[in-house]
Amino acid sequence: MNNADESRDLFSTAGQEIERAYLLDRLPELPAGAEVWRIEQGYLPESLPGDQGSVAPLEGRLRRVIMPDDTVCFTHTIKRGKGLVREELERSMTETEFSRHWPRTESRRLSKTRHRVRVGEVIWEIDDFDQLDIVLAEVELTDVDMKVEIPDWLVSHIVREVTDEPEYRNYELALRAMRE
Repeated sequence: MNNADESRDLFSTAGQEIERAYLLDRLPELPAGAEVWRIEQGYLPESLPGDQGSVAPLEGRLRRVIMPDDTVCFTHTIKRGKGLVREELERSMTETEFSRHWPRTESRRLSKTRHRVRVGEVIWEIDDFDQLDIVLAEVELTDVDMKVEIPDWLVSHIVREVTDEPEYRNYELALRAMRE
């Protein structure tokens, strides 16, 4: 077993993330029943062992989410890859563990309000960033060939798809947020 395989054992979920992302002109008027999450996330400066020389470097993200019922969840996520399909490893953390590692994310943080709206089989996530004048919509798909049907309440607000534009990945937005 190599170091990359050993690091996977730390994570409770592992799989592929198939996600399309869209830049919006503003936060749309959302349908009734939208769920609101408050999210703070930061990115660790080091990669996991085994990452040296890999084509797709690992990201380490710490995230604190305040749910609608005021429950707070802490996670550590690593993503590998670019564009539409990426590998995602995720595990829950305790608040103590999160607090111990959070200072390592200084200068690589962002906060946002996430609005989650179920539309048929998918959930649209609309992220309104606190430090940046950016609103993104994301939808996770079950298959790379799955047709994306953009809901009426969202379609007129889409500027363009940014799935393949690295500058709209949260890591890059966190770096930009700390500079602005």
